[in-house]
Amino acid sequence: MTATILFVDDEPDLEALVLQKFRRQIRDGLLAIMFARDGLEALQSLEENPHVDMVVSDINMPRMDGLSLLQKLQDAEDKKSTIIVSAYGDMSNIRTAMNRGAFDFLTKPIDFSDLQATIDKTIRHIEMLREVRRRQMVAERAHAALSRHFSPELAKRLAASGEGEGIEVQWRDVATIFTDITGFTSLVETAPPETLGELLNEYVGGMTEIVFEHEGTVAKIIGDALQVLFNAPGDQPDYATRAVACAHDLDAWAQDFCVRQSAKGVRFGATRIGIHAGPALVGNFGGNRFFDYTAYGDSINIAARLEAANKHLGTRICVSASVAKAAENFQGRPVGELMLRGRSEPLRAFEPLAQAKFEAPETALYSEAFAKMEAGDLAAMPAFAALVGMHAEDALASFHLKRLLNGAKGSRMQLD
Repeated sequence: MTATILFVDDEPDLEALVLQKFRRQIRDGLLAIMFARDGLEALQSLEENPHVDMVVSDINMPRMDGLSLLQKLQDAEDKKSTIIVSAYGDMSNIRTAMNRGAFDFLTKPIDFSDLQATIDKTIRHIEMLREVRRRQMVAERAHAALSRHFSPELAKRLAASGEGEGIEVQWRDVATIFTDITGFTSLVETAPPETLGELLNEYVGGMTEIVFEHEGTVAKIIGDALQVLFNAPGDQPDYATRAVACAHDLDAWAQDFCVRQSAKGVRFGATRIGIHAGPALVGNFGGNRFFDYTAYGDSINIAARLEAANKHLGTRICVSASVAKAAENFQGRPVGELMLRGRSEPLRAFEPLAQAKFEAPETALYSEAFAKMEAGDLAAMPAFAALVGMHAEDALASFHLKRLLNGAKGSRMQLD
């Protein structure tokens, strides 16, 4: 490191004397020395040379004295470490200088051994400040990157713990949520850009806040779609319970958002949500230049397939049996055995229900009809028909009735 020092003094012999005393450090590139005759000239020189590290200034000078210069330097955004030089008996000015923020002081006539020691001490102080600022900048950059994915408190903890700590790539058991909006492509093609941008920003912002309230991790935002993780990067033993609760709140918020947009004359599609729990490779896959905390694996793909399955089932939330089993006091109804694209084995799925709907009589009727259908009981068809007749809005019951009318047996179904 080359330390740049600005000497401010109106004595004509000082420049030659300083250059002679520090010639070796200057020659070896350890020091770069500049000079100014008074405070005004010093301020102009600092404006032209912002890389100056420290200022060594006399007090008594024409136009602007050293104390006034010191005040200007302390008021500046980039405060320079300043050493004040004064007569030995001028203790009043020395005290004033120290109270105004001078780093140290020297007395005249200058003892160059003392000056060297003071400069060395000041350089160490400057290097320490630079390291503190560097670490602060690293932490701020890390926090900015982490805030895209994690709740504010978790982002602070991860940023404070140091780069990479806690977010390295590893296998973890996670619960994954995928969300998507029905008919979003049509909205993109018809809505003015400014309207679409405002809608999407409000939607994604609101959904993200819900995720953070449940201490989830936003792994990806792709257009209107969100991928959310629980039990990553930190341990959350109740991750399945958190995921189901988060899905309910996301669903409620999204429905309210649709109602608000409809009142403005905007047709905003319903949000579909899929959840699955299982092992995944999780961590920062962004390399050296980017931060991309995300997850990969078969369990992630299953969650995405369950989100898409809602379109066929007439549901808004679809979860796997692994989630339903792991979530505490799970309340829902069976959907069926789904043959998802890319899988050779069927996956049992459920629709989680809010407590009021779960406790409603029609849910018990649905469960009875579903059990008959799984058992191959011919009475399942009239049971589902009666349920649909009583509650025409029950899209899932209607879906199974259509399957039975088309000759389907059991609850297994092939989904693309």
